[in-house]
Amino acid sequence: QQTDVVVLTSEGPLEFLPGWLRPGAVVIDCGQHWGILGNRSSSSWPPCTPFHPPTPPPQNVVRSACRWLRQQRYRPWRLRSLTLQPLSPVPSDIEISRSQSPKAIELLAREVGLLPDEIEAHGKTKAKVRLSLLDRLKEQPDGKYVLVAGITPTPLGEGKSTVTVGLAQALTAHLKLNSFACLRQPSQGPTFGVKGGAAGGGYAQVIPMEEFNLHLTGDIHAITAANNLVAAAIDARVLHEATQSDKALYGRLVPTVNGLRKFSPIQTARLRKLGIDKTEPGALTPEEIRSFVRLDIDPSGITWQRVVDTNDRFLRKITIGQASTEKGQARQAQFDIAVASEVMAILALTDGLRDMKERFSRMVVGSSRTGRPVTAQDLVSVCVRVCARAFPLLVSNLYPQGTPVFVHAGPFANIAHGNSSVLADKLALKLVGEEGFVVTEAGFGADIGMEKFFNIKCRTSGLRPNVVVLVATVRALKMHGGGPKVAFFSRCSPWQNLQLVADGCSNLRKQIEIAQLFGVPVVVAVNVFRTDTEAEIDLVCRIARDSGASDAVACYHWSRGGRGCVELARAVRKAAQQPNHFRFLYDLQMPIVEKIRTIAQKVYGADDVEVSQEAQAKIDNYNEQGFGNLPICMAKTHLSLSHLPDWKGVPTGFLLPIRDVRASIGAGFIYPLVGTMSTMPGLPTRPCFYDMDLDPDTEQIAGLF
Repeated sequence: QQTDVVVLTSEGPLEFLPGWLRPGAVVIDCGQHWGILGNRSSSSWPPCTPFHPPTPPPQNVVRSACRWLRQQRYRPWRLRSLTLQPLSPVPSDIEISRSQSPKAIELLAREVGLLPDEIEAHGKTKAKVRLSLLDRLKEQPDGKYVLVAGITPTPLGEGKSTVTVGLAQALTAHLKLNSFACLRQPSQGPTFGVKGGAAGGGYAQVIPMEEFNLHLTGDIHAITAANNLVAAAIDARVLHEATQSDKALYGRLVPTVNGLRKFSPIQTARLRKLGIDKTEPGALTPEEIRSFVRLDIDPSGITWQRVVDTNDRFLRKITIGQASTEKGQARQAQFDIAVASEVMAILALTDGLRDMKERFSRMVVGSSRTGRPVTAQDLVSVCVRVCARAFPLLVSNLYPQGTPVFVHAGPFANIAHGNSSVLADKLALKLVGEEGFVVTEAGFGADIGMEKFFNIKCRTSGLRPNVVVLVATVRALKMHGGGPKVAFFSRCSPWQNLQLVADGCSNLRKQIEIAQLFGVPVVVAVNVFRTDTEAEIDLVCRIARDSGASDAVACYHWSRGGRGCVELARAVRKAAQQPNHFRFLYDLQMPIVEKIRTIAQKVYGADDVEVSQEAQAKIDNYNEQGFGNLPICMAKTHLSLSHLPDWKGVPTGFLLPIRDVRASIGAGFIYPLVGTMSTMPGLPTRPCFYDMDLDPDTEQIAGLF
């Protein structure tokens, strides 16, 4: 009744009521019903306009179907670049962000080939992208895959996010190549604690800056809630098992509702795990009931921790369950920062909802008193809390060229694997096309984020990078050469010192060497600061090339946007055409200690590892439980190649102490804790939030960066 045009394609008998047509509708008959509709004698038919196609009807249908199929395939981009008008001196990051009107998210989605039903808009500037895109473009060849890593950084960071953004701008706006940047979502911990904003900087940043740095669509908060739901389920189950009989537990776990008792899907899965194939609750024997209701969790063997997205050092060790209502079930526990949660690691490593659900079910939360692993599947379904977070977020604008960015997941690199999601990378690689580029960032130095990208993320995704971009700064190299430490809010050294730079390039050489271990071409990007001299920059580039880098170029994206990264973009495009001999650092079948030793010696430069008794006991336990063939995710300081933050340059002659070893079975890795490394950061004496405030008149946030 509401359509203007009706197309009939059926070849069979027509069952078509007159009341179905709106008066004035056009009927296009591609079947055998022309006589029926063209010679209507019944006054009950509304006045409509039959139209008989001049070409044979099947041809029309075939042509229409072919046209529809072509629309479902890859579409060349028609990206409209925005105009860059850089100012000098360069304004603050937040001033630059507010000076640019973000591109409407629906427009950006159309420009990069997304269909309307593949995006879910969140306001005007961002949208979630549905995973159905992977099915639509599954036959489309992937683009080139570029990883941005760095040298050992100062506490302020050396600008990997800014280089990632600037490189994507240059590739798209200046070299006219489709490109996506893939970034992690910033944690509120460092945002309010030590770094302020984390959206890039200057004229190479993601906008709107405030939204990028503050919550976005709430993915990290959903992960926090899911993680803590598991923690609550563990402690509640321990309490109820300690205070109830088998019969009472069974009656409450499988209650009678409207005269019927049935197992929930989670309970059915537990029965299968126990080898019980019965489906009727009344059919279980007393022994089967006991094994079903008793997880028998050992309180001292609980490995699952609560998380919060705040740097809160006083939560590193706490006592829970002290209220009288918990009936003596008090125990010691701790909080980790939310981005160290295994739920976050899974979100970043999964390749789809089915895989995510299976990984969540495999998460080991503790051990029973008999030493058997207890998994999340025994307790609760986490998937319902985070399933919507599996969709990567498309950000509406990349200042200033309007190029697209995926923001998805945010695991730390020093205490997790430190990379944005596999899904974001896979979606982007399909969207850019065979000649396009996807630029993704790994956290901290190449010894941490890049090593984990190769050994963990690439194993999971099956993707192989074409180029590594290694970011260096003269500021950090002077520090590694014996110069003063770079502290929070300190300024760059305003004087030239070629000797300090040359000595500090030992760290750059080592990081290039680490990248070459994996057989991938390396391009060094020197992120230029105002205080750097031309002689210092030339020296770094010359040493980088002599050390095996395919090329080394100075980058001015902070002050010029994509135009300041054109030489880097050309170097990356050239390096991507070189032969690639990618390889992993170790075989998964190696013993856990040998895999740890391989990383310590080949990547960090340690003489050997020193494994504590506690760590060795856990390694033995993981081997007995069948987890010995997982990759390694080292939790180590990012401020040094060694375990001691103050050891700069390239430390040698040290033993790497392994204090503890934990397992993220759902995520699929073992993570040793090196030295005094903590999974909950603390606040400095003067956190960044001292400078942040809300202007009630303009409704804008001040002091974010």
